[in-house]
Amino acid sequence: MNNLKNINKTVLSHDWAKLERIDYDYQFRNGAWKRLSRECYNRGNGAAILLYNVKKQTVILTKQFRMPAYDNVKSEGMSIEVCAGAIDNNDQPLETIIRETEEEVGYKIHEAKQVLTAYTSPGALTEKMFLFVAEYSEEMKVNCGGGLEAEDEDIEILELSFSTVLEMIKNEEIIDAKSIMLLQYAQIHKLLRVL
Repeated sequence: MNNLKNINKTVLSHDWAKLERIDYDYQFRNGAWKRLSRECYNRGNGAAILLYNVKKQTVILTKQFRMPAYDNVKSEGMSIEVCAGAIDNNDQPLETIIRETEEEVGYKIHEAKQVLTAYTSPGALTEKMFLFVAEYSEEMKVNCGGGLEAEDEDIEILELSFSTVLEMIKNEEIIDAKSIMLLQYAQIHKLLRVL
C-alpha cells in the first residue's frame, strides 16, 4: 500500500492477548497525509464449525458465559454459539476445529469443509475466523464435551432443530456473528430443511 507509511507500534497490554496502539501516516484519496492512531487487539486467528445432522434436521451449538457481552449488556452474558476455538501454535484451521469439536461438544470428526473466512471486527481485532461445516451422527459421540477444565471452560451443549435456531436468530437469542454466518450459510445452501 503506497498510501501508508511510518508505522509505529506500542504495546499497551500483553496478558491473554496483545493490545497495541498503532500510529501511522495515511494518505487520503484527496492526496492529504494525516497521522492516525488506532488500538489493535491481537488474539490470533480462530476456527468455528457448524455441526449438522441431516437425518434429524438438527445442529449442535454451545452455550457459555462471555464476559465482554455481559459487560456490554448484562442479559446477553450467556452466549449461544457454534463450536469454536483459537488456532494455537502453528496448527492449521482444520486440525484446530477437529480438536475443538471433541473438547467442546464431545464429537470426534475426521473431516470438515471450510466454507467461509471472515474478520468479525476488522476495525479493532486482528482475528480472522475460518468457518467450517460438518455432518455429525450419534456414532461420532466420544465424550460428554463441555470444554477443558484447564482452560476454565464451562460449556453447555445444545442439540436443536434447524428451524428452532433460525427462529433464535430472528428473536435475537443467537447474536454471535460467526454463528449467524454459518447458520445462514446452511440455510442458503440448503444443508438442512426449514420445517
